[in-house]
Amino acid sequence: MKFSRVLFFVFACFAAFTVTAAKPWDFLKELEGAGQRIRDAIISAQPAVETIAQATAIFKGQSKEED
Repeated sequence: MKFSRVLFFVFACFAAFTVTAAKPWDFLKELEGAGQRIRDAIISAQPAVETIAQATAIFKGQSKEED
């Protein structure tokens, strides 16, 4: 009987410590951060995409110089 009470107390303490957090999780802030990382990745990949498109055009024989 005492073992079950001790086990229940330990489980209750464990549940209380795992449920409470110092800083609550903000889903919308995480979503905004993910969107900003995706935007930054697209912006940084733009020169590589333009280079590949230009190389493909040269390979196909459509070498147009665009500014």
